[in-house]
Amino acid sequence: MLYQLYETQRSLMEPFADLAQATAKIYNNPLSVLGQTPLAQRISAGYALIHRLGKDYEKPEFGIRKVPVDGVEVAIHERVEIDKPFCELRRFKRFSDDPATLTKLKGQPSVLIVAPLSGHYATLLRDTVKSMLKDHKVYITDWRSARIVPLSEGEFHLDDYVNYVQEFIRHVQRQSPGGNCHVMSVCQPTVPVLAAVSLMASRGELTPLTMTMMGGPIDARKSPTAVNNLAMNKSFSWFENNVIYRVPSNFPGAGRRVYPGFLQHTGFVAMNPSNHARSHYDYFKDLIKGDDASAEAHRQFYDEYNAVLDMDADYYLETIQTVFQDFKLVNGTWDVRSPTGKLERVRPQDITGTALLTVEGELDDISGSGQTEAAHDLCTGIVRKEQHHMEVEGAGHYGIFSGRRWREMVYPRVKKFILAHQPVPVIEKPASEVQAVAAKDIPATTAQAAAPVKKPRRATPVAAAPAPVEAPAAAPEALPVTEVIVTPVVPVVPVESAAESQPVKTPPSKAPGRAAAKAKVAAVEKMVVKPTAPARKAARGK
Repeated sequence: MLYQLYETQRSLMEPFADLAQATAKIYNNPLSVLGQTPLAQRISAGYALIHRLGKDYEKPEFGIRKVPVDGVEVAIHERVEIDKPFCELRRFKRFSDDPATLTKLKGQPSVLIVAPLSGHYATLLRDTVKSMLKDHKVYITDWRSARIVPLSEGEFHLDDYVNYVQEFIRHVQRQSPGGNCHVMSVCQPTVPVLAAVSLMASRGELTPLTMTMMGGPIDARKSPTAVNNLAMNKSFSWFENNVIYRVPSNFPGAGRRVYPGFLQHTGFVAMNPSNHARSHYDYFKDLIKGDDASAEAHRQFYDEYNAVLDMDADYYLETIQTVFQDFKLVNGTWDVRSPTGKLERVRPQDITGTALLTVEGELDDISGSGQTEAAHDLCTGIVRKEQHHMEVEGAGHYGIFSGRRWREMVYPRVKKFILAHQPVPVIEKPASEVQAVAAKDIPATTAQAAAPVKKPRRATPVAAAPAPVEAPAAAPEALPVTEVIVTPVVPVVPVESAAESQPVKTPPSKAPGRAAAKAKVAAVEKMVVKPTAPARKAARGK
């Protein structure tokens, strides 16, 4: 019933929000009569704020069209690799017409970013994706709002989340050379990602080269925050009776039990109400001053922050129970049902071939200090030198994956960590280069034997001599021209074997019929116009 009331209120407010937007534009237009009034700027700013507070926020797009790679602009094409009922696996394919840049892109690591399914859309990680695209092939999980998933697609459980992650990891491995891939999880998905990799390790499957976990509740008992206390202090039945509602009839997922997004948004704002009120007042003042840059930054942030999705009730309730009440992961009692229906125990200690990096924010008010670092105590199979931890000084929850601290402090560390565990790519050379290198390595004698015999330019008149004289296959340069050119055809064999079977014969100083040979050569020379110098020299030597 609450969901229906909210939708009714939103539908009633929508035309007033649109009217406020139109009025703000009229008062802000210097060519309008109303725009010439003394308080026009303040009136326009007030209506613009009303529009922002009353409008409905839909899922934004990533909007990443290009990124710079070593000073070269690389085009980005966003496409769906796997389409599941509750999630899409998106890839940001990079294109370049610069050969050097293209070669570099092909050898970079593949990273699967697992976005949180905890109220906001995956576009919340836009800054994360944009930074990673400079040095990595990037895939991301884009979760759907449960209110647009028809009931015919079935329910969605925490086990399904774990199975989705395993399927996506295998897909990225198939798309990467050598099956090498890296996994990064931000906030809530750190728990199911650790479970997914653990199950793959227990079965003996190929696991990711690295796991990067950022601000997640691996062990929510450590430094509990207000979010943790709410989940731990309320009973399972309280959540089921107070925050679970059915989707209204005007959505494709009508009748599905969900944890509505508007309730989650209310909880987000209630954590820091004074900060949000101050932010909106600053937006109002920026519009009056004409500070368009600050006003646009406010709009971009709240377009993302106010866009929320519904979560399937089964997934949400099981997450509350598994992560925040029973602590099944850290207690070693978590069993996950595979797609075939088999129950498998999650054993993080079975992970051995995956390096681990955990990142926490010093001022994180959602996942407290030590909660993410607890993953190191569970992954005892990973050698100590492959386990790393980073605490970001002065960073809150969002600061570890977005904004200046992410770009200047966290990302360089993550990039270095991934690159240190990425095998050196083997770049295939073009066939022409391979042949050239191979020919350079062949001994000279072998190359001569394999090469076809080419006739000199002056072979035509000499070949007409009626009395061929036998000569070896490789005649010295000082031999007469008639002897080199009129060589009988012999089988092509390696020089080494030819030298063994047919030793080189030195021409005798006085051969029989020498006078006759001179006469024949003289007759041939009369037929040749302007013989070359080497030929005359050979004749004189003869």
